[in-house]
Amino acid sequence: MDAFLRDFTAAQSSRGPYRRATAAELAAAEAGFAAFLDRAPHALGELGFSIDADVVHQEPGSDRAWGLYAFDRSAPPSLVIEAPHASSDLRTELVGLALFERTPGAILAVGGAHRRREDPAHDTGTVFHVVTTLLARRGLPQVQLHGFNDTTLTTADVVLSAGAAEAGDAARRAADRLAEAGFRVCRAWEEPCRGLAGTTNVQSQATGDTPFLHVELNRTVRETRRDDVVDALVEAELTKP
Repeated sequence: MDAFLRDFTAAQSSRGPYRRATAAELAAAEAGFAAFLDRAPHALGELGFSIDADVVHQEPGSDRAWGLYAFDRSAPPSLVIEAPHASSDLRTELVGLALFERTPGAILAVGGAHRRREDPAHDTGTVFHVVTTLLARRGLPQVQLHGFNDTTLTTADVVLSAGAAEAGDAARRAADRLAEAGFRVCRAWEEPCRGLAGTTNVQSQATGDTPFLHVELNRTVRETRRDDVVDALVEAELTKP
């Protein structure tokens, strides 16, 4: 899965093929992923998705570049892990994969196109948004991974927020565990974090009462301390209220 995901991300380009899904395709995606989650018949193949075991992903080279979605069937659905900008916020998909592999019942959602082609964190008209909000309506907490340049906020390694939502206990536990691991954490619910709080994030706006954690990691952390981040997030028990 690691090699497959690296290849998936590497294939994304700011000039790569991409077209927006139509309203009918978005509705079909919602119905298809709901059926897939319930192990019922679905028509995701008609939307240009390939299915390998429990991984649903776009076909290589297709302009229907609508993402990769992996489901851990070893336990009931528990946590949605999102990397909307994998080819821009480098290595966030690898952090997401590592957390996915350590969270029974997790679902991993990775954006399918370069951010200059599609920005699913700020666009409700994407398959990514349809899938993640479907899962939020089913009560699954979400953690969304992003990256920032070290020079953007030199006083922090990690920025945590709930986006447009209220920070709950899981967010506060995550902040404490990351700080205990030696990270400099900017808690957006307590202090300004230089525009990195994700307040315009459309997934956070759509979660309702479902917990949502927005995680920004600087470049050094994404390159050198991914395992430490994952350890801290696992210890924070994000699947609990």
